[in-house]
Amino acid sequence: MTVSPGTQRVLDDAASRGLAIDITTRPEAGSLHEAARLLGIDPSGIVKSLVVKKHDGSFLFALVPGGRQISWAKLRGVVGVNKLSMPSPDVALDATGFERGTITPVGSTTPWPVFADERIVGTRVALGAGAHGHSAFVDADALIAAYAATVADITDEEKPRD
Repeated sequence: MTVSPGTQRVLDDAASRGLAIDITTRPEAGSLHEAARLLGIDPSGIVKSLVVKKHDGSFLFALVPGGRQISWAKLRGVVGVNKLSMPSPDVALDATGFERGTITPVGSTTPWPVFADERIVGTRVALGAGAHGHSAFVDADALIAAYAATVADITDEEKPRD
């Protein structure tokens, strides 16, 4: 497998933390559901690593299982702030070194705090691997431990799009 610079950062960061991670190559997917189908897993087994901007200009990662979305009220309560927002793709790229669809806390150019939805505890999940067409499989509990993630109920069931 040819390894992109982004995926190499993921592998190097995981190794430095003693985090076992498996990178899988797959066709590029247009959605989380398509990626799940290509990987042969339930959409809830894919964790979206979302970059969230705090009012002070710093960022955090929210780990959200497929089929769920950030509950802004819950996340604000856990983080202890009154305002959070989703940055533009360019700002997320600058904050992490990863393009949307490839973002992961593993190998981010800046180690922002990680907040994980409690529903991923005790599971093996797939997440971004630093390059399109790649997924990283990891034990969620090991990921949480490696990043000293705060685990809480930070999501709601995803609302269907019209």
